Amino acid sequence: MAEKFSVGGQAVIEGVMMRSKNYYAIACRNEKGKIVSKTEKIKKRSKFLQSPFIRGVVNLGDMLVLGVKALIWSANQQSDEEEEQLNSTEIFWTLLLAFSFSAVFFIALPYFLTNLAGFVEETRPILFNFIDAVIKIAIFIIYLKLISLMKDVKRLFEYHGAEHKVVYCYEAKKKLTVKNAKKYSTKHPRCGTSFIFIVFIFSIMIFSLLPVIVIGLFPNFNDLSFLIRKSVLFPLRILFIPVVAGASYELLKLSAKMKDNLFVKIITFPGIAFQKITTTEPDNKQIEVAIASLKACLKKEKVKF
Repeated sequence: MAEKFSVGGQAVIEGVMMRSKNYYAIACRNEKGKIVSKTEKIKKRSKFLQSPFIRGVVNLGDMLVLGVKALIWSANQQSDEEEEQLNSTEIFWTLLLAFSFSAVFFIALPYFLTNLAGFVEETRPILFNFIDAVIKIAIFIIYLKLISLMKDVKRLFEYHGAEHKVVYCYEAKKKLTVKNAKKYSTKHPRCGTSFIFIVFIFSIMIFSLLPVIVIGLFPNFNDLSFLIRKSVLFPLRILFIPVVAGASYELLKLSAKMKDNLFVKIITFPGIAFQKITTTEPDNKQIEVAIASLKACLKKEKVKF
């Protein structure tokens, strides 16, 4: 089997969503224990939207939308109720709620706590943003630990592990069988967890430049009141999130091509380490579902498996 493109995915309720170059597929076990699947073509983007740094933000948006759809579809397979189709408005409000939650707990709260601890962004931006990133990581760890105590989330993390094993099996050009996939690790460097930690690293560098640029443009900026300064600097952080995400995505893509590079290993290590929380060893039936999802994509792509 010749690998012609990278694949990836995410865990859903009692299943896995896999995404290939042109298609995405969802496979899960329904309430009767039968594997059911759904495959759809991915909307083709213009060359401009596929260009470096821009494609990262676009792909992230696509994955968020597909992720919500996949979760709803997989949830519907666990009951006899007819599938509910999400319209654009419902998806928008769902994503807005998720963004709002993330903005409060992973952007606003660390920023507030760093200021409260006495660190000054305008005079020591690198130290300020380093502390800000440390607090974000601490909140992230606490959040993961708390949700990992939930039974349904534990199942989700097992399917997450199954997804990684099957992707590894595909990348190794091995036949997609449960026996072959079981040999591989549940931790993958291109996982979303690794992406989050790369975002933390880039945010230290990029956000540290913002006060320097603002003060360079407005030399008397530090003479303004605290509230006015923060009403300028904090919104700038929000505006630059796509820049951080785009740069992080490119580094994540590069890491897939330079797996043995020492620098790549260092920056991907935290994300891989934290996959000890977000991935768990799956059973054979869960791996079987992940294989079914990937095979559905490869069948549409007309790739032998």
